[in-house]
Amino acid sequence: MVITGRDKTRLDAAAARLAGGDRVLAVRADAADLADLDALTDTIRDHHGRLDVVFANAGVATFVPTGELTEAEFDRVVGINFKGVFFTVRAALPLMPDGAAIVVNASWTLHRGLPGAALYAATKAAVHNLSRTLAAELSPRRIRVNSVSPGYIATPMFHDAIPVEEHAGVLARIAADRFGTAEDVADAVAFLASAEASYVNGQDLVIDGGLVAAIPG
Repeated sequence: MVITGRDKTRLDAAAARLAGGDRVLAVRADAADLADLDALTDTIRDHHGRLDVVFANAGVATFVPTGELTEAEFDRVVGINFKGVFFTVRAALPLMPDGAAIVVNASWTLHRGLPGAALYAATKAAVHNLSRTLAAELSPRRIRVNSVSPGYIATPMFHDAIPVEEHAGVLARIAADRFGTAEDVADAVAFLASAEASYVNGQDLVIDGGLVAAIPG
């Protein structure tokens, strides 16, 4: 297993939580930096020679009214959320055998409008469309490409974006009456990457406790 991210401290902590010993290779790399991605690819090739599954999960959140977005913030978010995912997949493809699987992390916001999320949602719609297009493009190699669209998942990014005093209001919109967990998303990604999903391709799996499709009673 190979995990990667920009923040070495958080990356090392994630590797420690996985407790996989030598089976977990943690490589610091910035998905928005093509030189970093090239170095990451070389490291993976040297250690493992191939990649059977890629989960492209680079992303940052920004929630401000459209009229307040600056060009610098636009470039930052697009650079990570779209460019980073696009070039991560491109860098990985030479290492992937026929029949491999790719899962891209999108967002529930590509299915339902959210005020203040224009830029974030647009980048997530872009990577979902990328996954559908790649499913067609890579079909001669039988590489399946799907996306997942998490709802409100209790991660540090979630807590940074949504103050505690707003949590009750958010929960009231979720039929499952709870926030999601990283494990909820991981289980869905593992399914899409597995043989059990061998006939699932070009799809988006929404993991949101009913946020998009069900209005709580």
